[in-house]
Amino acid sequence: MLPLNHSLEFSTIDREQVLAWLADNVPPKRIKHILGVEQMAVDLATHYQINLEKAAIAGLMHDLAKYFKPQKLLEMAQIAGVEIDPISAANPHLLHADVSAIVARDTFKVTDTEVLDAIANHTLGRPGMNELSCIVFLADTLEPGRGNTPELEHLRKICYQSLDKALFQTCDYSLKFLLETHCLIHPRTIATRNWFLQKAQKKQLATPPKTA
Repeated sequence: MLPLNHSLEFSTIDREQVLAWLADNVPPKRIKHILGVEQMAVDLATHYQINLEKAAIAGLMHDLAKYFKPQKLLEMAQIAGVEIDPISAANPHLLHADVSAIVARDTFKVTDTEVLDAIANHTLGRPGMNELSCIVFLADTLEPGRGNTPELEHLRKICYQSLDKALFQTCDYSLKFLLETHCLIHPRTIATRNWFLQKAQKKQLATPPKTA
């Protein structure tokens, strides 16, 4: 396991229990990514002064169902009443975020709705999602293990300047990849991108110009 730069003591879950579960259900390379997301989520939460424990838990649990088989994802989502739209039905992997939240709730007894929402929203996003969900969404795409291209480094810097701006620009980055690889694009990704683009633009218009 990778060492973390934070030394949080979780009050609501047993972190070692989660790590042991992940070791049995997720390949080592994915665990490295998960720990990177956990760390970046804590770093961003520290910067924006939101609850560090919630950020760490959501980051640690965001990919619990990443390697569940498609039929299991569909069945668990259906039983839990998760909407299965045509795009998700065609690509059940998109349901792993929602199902990860289900596992966090049912297996690890996570009851905090903000944490569960952040886990469920980390792949497709959601218009109007709160800061915690934004942070986990961004950490999933931008944690250091994803690479160090100039574009990724730029997006990481933007994360510490404006979550709204980082959100729509990260969506643009993901959409570009999906278009280039001819993948299905879920409409919620586009809706998330548009919502945060409009929010960032409104903030920019509302900010008075700097005077010399």
